[in-house]
Amino acid sequence: MTKTRRPNRAEAESIRVATAADVPGVIALDEEVTGLLKPAYWRDMFERYGARPGGSRVFLVAESAGRIDGFIIGEVRAWEFGSSPSGWVFAVQVRSRLRVQGLGSRLFDAVCASFRAAGVDRIRTMVAPDNTEIHSFFRSQGMMAGPFIELEMRLD
Repeated sequence: MTKTRRPNRAEAESIRVATAADVPGVIALDEEVTGLLKPAYWRDMFERYGARPGGSRVFLVAESAGRIDGFIIGEVRAWEFGSSPSGWVFAVQVRSRLRVQGLGSRLFDAVCASFRAAGVDRIRTMVAPDNTEIHSFFRSQGMMAGPFIELEMRLD
């Protein structure tokens, strides 16, 4: 499937590996978009995925004029339930006013490049069925339904 590309007005954004100094900007962006303040969560995410760049874990940010306008986080996972190594994206966020301008696509392309460099040829993610915005984004990147079915149960 061919990716859908829109005119890119986000070229001024620098896509790079996250640093500890970026965490407050990630926290602020996430709060702006989700309405939830989760500083401990994002500090932990940086420690797990950003503090040791390279290898199988990836935490990238999009920065312009010292402001974090987007980020994407993922890792290479292997052999779970017989799955060969593949890249997993589990967080992506772009400032609302900058959406549909190519920044999310640039972040996605950058994480794909990191996964390719790690030796994998497939990328996966999970989306909530009612989150049409993120579902549409991933579909526009060429993603489609995969071979797994998510199962869960409540623990109460």
